[in-house]
Amino acid sequence: MKTIDALVQVLSELPEELREEVRRYAGYLKDSRMPKPGGKMKLDWRGLLRDMREEYTSVQLQHKLTEWR
Repeated sequence: MKTIDALVQVLSELPEELREEVRRYAGYLKDSRMPKPGGKMKLDWRGLLRDMREEYTSVQLQHKLTEWR
């Protein structure tokens, strides 16, 4: 809690525009460095390339998908 109290103390001494800048920077740090919550992966695409299995190996399909993106 000492860290939070120290932050509150420093923030209270800043002018309003600098407090806003600190808030934006803290939001940036949270968004860019904190792990994003993962959800359950959807597999609704599964089987869509089934008709191509005679023509391509799985590795070739991976390369094709990279090209198509």
